[in-house]
Amino acid sequence: MIEPGHFEIPVDRQCELIGLPRSSYYYSSQRDPREDERLMRLIDEQYLKTPFYGTRRMTTWLRRQGEAINRKRVVRLMELMGLVAIYPKPRKGLSGGASRRFPYLLRDLAIIRPDQVWATDITYIPMQKGFLYLVAVMDWYSRYVLSWRLSNTLDPHFCVEATEEALGMARPEIFNSDQGSQFTSDEHVGLLQGAGVRISMDGKGRVFDNIFVERLWRTVKYEEVYLKDYEDGRQARDSLAAYWDFYNNERPHQGLGDRTPAEVYAEGRPDDGEGGLRRTEVSKCVTANYAM
Repeated sequence: MIEPGHFEIPVDRQCELIGLPRSSYYYSSQRDPREDERLMRLIDEQYLKTPFYGTRRMTTWLRRQGEAINRKRVVRLMELMGLVAIYPKPRKGLSGGASRRFPYLLRDLAIIRPDQVWATDITYIPMQKGFLYLVAVMDWYSRYVLSWRLSNTLDPHFCVEATEEALGMARPEIFNSDQGSQFTSDEHVGLLQGAGVRISMDGKGRVFDNIFVERLWRTVKYEEVYLKDYEDGRQARDSLAAYWDFYNNERPHQGLGDRTPAEVYAEGRPDDGEGGLRRTEVSKCVTANYAM
């Protein structure tokens, strides 16, 4: 709204007319966004190793690495990344309110077949310039990734898209997530309830309630994200699409008796029928499930 070169109204008068302090107009931020991105990459790598580190411990760790950083900045960066220490603690401003909190249904539950329980979560994806958020929907029994999406914001829409696409292939009995606003939104809750799916949500700050997705993030970051160091969102999207195909169809999983997630997922599912996939179609699903 300010025109610095206006031939009749000087800048100070323009500021006065719109109620803007002159100091705000002349202020130039000294923060280099590339420095924030570098610190976020360090925080992300350390969080994978020590997810119980809150902002105080993370600040201490960064300082021991020689970083001149205060806790206020660490708080801001971890909030931007969506990272929360795993120990239970009060959380303020939980979107969706009490009506959008659901009990955790997986405690002591024997998970014995595909499509019994699906789980989802969001993680931070660093790039050379900027960053993205990744959401994935995974079958808990087989570790098969049914769908995923990338986004440059934490708007719920990309999570709804991923869940909607997964539901287009099959339907779980239980869908588990954390209590984040993306999953407590009316749109996401309504999508699951409309499909007749029971909703389960982790306890506050309890990362181990969704442990298999946390292990998935560790795997994809060490085997793919950190090795590739994406230049931009297009490269991230294309490279992740190839990785998910490899993860589902080629990578043997120790916890599955050295079988692939696609093999285990297909073995326990019907060949056809309402809401089902033919076994020959399983390996084709995830390769198309990306958008940004």
